[in-house]
Amino acid sequence: MASAKQNYKSGQAHGQGQAKTEEWVQSTKDTTNATKDRTTSAAESAKDRTASAAQSAQEFAQHGKDQSAGFLQQTGEQVNNIAQNAIDSVKNTIGMAENNAKK
Repeated sequence: MASAKQNYKSGQAHGQGQAKTEEWVQSTKDTTNATKDRTTSAAESAKDRTASAAQSAQEFAQHGKDQSAGFLQQTGEQVNNIAQNAIDSVKNTIGMAENNAKK
């Protein structure tokens, strides 16, 4: 009978050990899945922030480009006006102004 009792206790210990092992395996799987979910979430969040930063940079660059174009146009007009005024001044100086030519 002692042998049957020992076999029973041995089987019971084996069953408890197997249950504990399965519990640990499931716990490890749960932890792995939770970590995977957090990593995926963090990656998606980083991707969204990167896309947002890229969009902001693109808008900033476009704004700078627009400002530069406006500045260059104004500068070109100013240079053109200065040149025209210089031409008119020279014409007046040498007596070739349109007002003098019509008289």
